Amino acid sequence: MIVSISSKSSPEEIKKALQKIQKGVKVNKRPGKSFDAFKYCGTIKLKEDPVAVQKNMRNEWQ
Repeated sequence: MIVSISSKSSPEEIKKALQKIQKGVKVNKRPGKSFDAFKYCGTIKLKEDPVAVQKNMRNEWQ
């Protein structure tokens, strides 16, 4: 299932997309075949901007 949102999406559109994802995860009952994306929501707490972290990691090789 593909659910896409853009930076211009309204909060209502985002809520609808999340509901589609939740329904899709519950419908797929085959073991090992479903992906629970909500398991990873909010697991990484960064103190820096993600782009800055990525640039720092890439600059380590130079």
